Amino acid sequence: MDAPQNLQLDPATLTRIAEALERMAPAPLATPAFEAASGFVWHVAPDRLEPVPEINRVELELLVGIDRSRDTLLENTRRFAAGHAANNALLWGARGMGKSSLVKAIHGALLADHPDLKLVELQREDLPSVARLLSHLRGAPYRFILFCDDLSFSHDDQHYKSLKAVLDGGIEGRPENVVFYATSNRRHLMPRDMIENERSSAINPSEAVEEKVSLSDRFGLWLGFHPCNQDAFLAMIEGYCTAYGVTVAPEVLRAEAIEWQATRGARSGRVAWQFFTDLAGRHGVSLR
Repeated sequence: MDAPQNLQLDPATLTRIAEALERMAPAPLATPAFEAASGFVWHVAPDRLEPVPEINRVELELLVGIDRSRDTLLENTRRFAAGHAANNALLWGARGMGKSSLVKAIHGALLADHPDLKLVELQREDLPSVARLLSHLRGAPYRFILFCDDLSFSHDDQHYKSLKAVLDGGIEGRPENVVFYATSNRRHLMPRDMIENERSSAINPSEAVEEKVSLSDRFGLWLGFHPCNQDAFLAMIEGYCTAYGVTVAPEVLRAEAIEWQATRGARSGRVAWQFFTDLAGRHGVSLR
């Protein structure tokens, strides 16, 4: 049956259709109230910047064993907060060695002198929406650290293309008031076996993975985090004890800490904090 050639709808029907389409379309994001908090989390469907009343972080001086990375990122962030040129940064390396903690701690350390410095967390799966997020940050009278934790890409993952909007910014360029910090367990943001597989099966191996591997080259700073030794592990715990007023005989603390890391089969800042959390609980000390 052919559709009518000259279908006409009365004004009331057109109005109802228009209202239905408006209800289906997502409402535009209202101007974010950036003065409401120092940290925000970006969400989509619908787009919104949700303020974080209190950012979960440790003090900068409690991050032990990562001095070079700490000093480099702190200086880069201080320059950015002051309105000067700064690099995007990729913090890569061993799990639990304070990569994300460092970003949050540096933001907190600079707030007193730079109250307009905001931390905005972006989830990896929301990277396709990053252009919309940048449009809201671009014109705001604040400085933004755009932070993506645990960033990596699998074989068929196309999200890395969206990341270029942050690192390169297209024809508009990255907003002057935005810097991008990411953490990853992988230096090249993709599994090593995936790189080797694509190289071995490609007609032109040198070009097979160039686009994905070169993504990490777009970060001006590469800061490596490596497994800590036993002395650094114990120093972390001693620092926590001093900061939170937990008093334990040195020989007892050492023996318990070494036993704890042996049962975990690993030494890291995360394992040190987990041991201290247990220790503080046994001594009736609150960490809040």
